Amino acid sequence: MKNIYTLVEDIYAQIRKRDGWFSEELIEHFSMDMGRRLSAQLNEERVPRLRLSQLGPRCPRALWNSIHRPELKEHLPPWAEIKYTYGHMIEALMTTLAKASGHEVTGEQDELDVDGIKGHRDCVIDGCIVDVKSASSRSFEKFRDKSIAHNDSFGYLEQLDAYLVGSLDDPSVRVKDRAFLLAVDKQLGHVCLYEHKLREAHIRERVKAYKEIVERDSPPPCQCGTEPYNKSGNIALDTKASYESFKYGCFPHLRCFLYSNGPVYLTHVAKRPTRTDGSLIPEVDRHGKIVYN
Repeated sequence: MKNIYTLVEDIYAQIRKRDGWFSEELIEHFSMDMGRRLSAQLNEERVPRLRLSQLGPRCPRALWNSIHRPELKEHLPPWAEIKYTYGHMIEALMTTLAKASGHEVTGEQDELDVDGIKGHRDCVIDGCIVDVKSASSRSFEKFRDKSIAHNDSFGYLEQLDAYLVGSLDDPSVRVKDRAFLLAVDKQLGHVCLYEHKLREAHIRERVKAYKEIVERDSPPPCQCGTEPYNKSGNIALDTKASYESFKYGCFPHLRCFLYSNGPVYLTHVAKRPTRTDGSLIPEVDRHGKIVYN
């Protein structure tokens, strides 16, 4: 009998079929879902406010700035915006495949509220809250080996907690004590399901704490993580802090260098970064423009 625990194998089995199963109804579902998700990313201009998707661990100063100083936000370059659309496409694909493989899919993008904080869940599959996540092959491993339970830098599990608490009174959500991440390796196409047990007290405390932070009259101290970079004496933001869109509000003199494996954000430059041949590694400002120095 199909249920949430057979979801991945059922999706795999459906993909193998070549009998015209991708019907007009599924095409319409996929098109509408993908269009709705892309519109939310590319068109909507939101008033700054706390969201259920932003309840993961975060620097208090960056959180405060996101509400009170929205102009400090680092705007994504066009190629990064395009990269993030991949996630929306994968989310739409996976909900369509779940529906095609005979699973019950409801509640897509429904608005939720947890103690005054609003957000939108991905969907409900077989009566369970499910959030779809796309990841690189390397990041995908933390879902497959379950290490995300103690290595959840971006707050994916807090999102699940919030979506489940916000759905406790929803009769379509029949499983009230756990939720699931449907993770997709966007490089190789592997899929896995991660089960998470609800932490209601934890997420309500997080909501309370974050509301208290943004209600302050002045910003709290920065708690962004930093670490030594190579052996040069330079200090860089750690991986999590480098993804914070309000990092320049915490570090007004932050410098960004475009290494071959991606940007590195230095809070302290003891030695100007160079390549092995001695040439300078390009530096860009917060707007993505090359800095000549």
